[in-house]
Amino acid sequence: MGKAYLVGAGPGDPDLITVKGLKTIQNSDVILYDRLVNEELLRYAPKQAELIYCGKSPGQHSLTQEKINNLLCKYANEGKVVTRLKGGDPFIFGRGGEEAEVLAQRGIPFEIVPGITSGSAAPAYAGIPITHRDHSSSVAFVSGVTKSDEELDKYWEHLANGIDTLCVYMGVKNLPDICGRLISHGRDPNTPIALVHWGTTASQQTVTGTLETIVEKSSKLKNPSMIIIGEVVQLRDKLQWFEQIQVEETMKEHAIVG
Repeated sequence: MGKAYLVGAGPGDPDLITVKGLKTIQNSDVILYDRLVNEELLRYAPKQAELIYCGKSPGQHSLTQEKINNLLCKYANEGKVVTRLKGGDPFIFGRGGEEAEVLAQRGIPFEIVPGITSGSAAPAYAGIPITHRDHSSSVAFVSGVTKSDEELDKYWEHLANGIDTLCVYMGVKNLPDICGRLISHGRDPNTPIALVHWGTTASQQTVTGTLETIVEKSSKLKNPSMIIIGEVVQLRDKLQWFEQIQVEETMKEHAIVG
């Protein structure tokens, strides 16, 4: 009997993986990795390790979830160390709970290796603290995709005024609807909001606005983007640091070339 590890690879910057996550990669026989995993991390795998891409993008799945579940069990039953490498944290919108259930049902030993989720990392790299003594004493990680239209109104009504900061995953496509429902259920239209595209990576872009203006201002941003809603967004003007580093590095490169 082998063993399966459900490992969080972090939000995109390969330096943000945990030490335990990196050790697991280094000791793997098989690695099943997702679309949002930085492929630089795969360089740490043993040369003989089998690497299997399991990426999912909106409307396009290279492998079904059932197939992924079966592969995890198949390789573990062959006596191999199998790492399921997932973007962010496996238990935060990563279907890690579903995969762990299958492993448990089939009696396969497994471990969960938590990772840094984009819900906290992307705002941090954009200079947005998701909690702050003066602005936010509560935060919720929420999905921008719900199972049915019937659930939408009740879902966003619950979130509109009960939580100071909302970190919304997978919400870009539904952004107009999300903003409209929050406003209709009592959230101030002037509530600050930010979209962070490819957070923690060199491709990071951040757009800010309000619930009333953000749809037009962010129209060019696509997935993957994290949405942050709440008064903490206004702190970005003072606290943005990552973009400043990027600007400084670009200036240095130009100076060297010049």
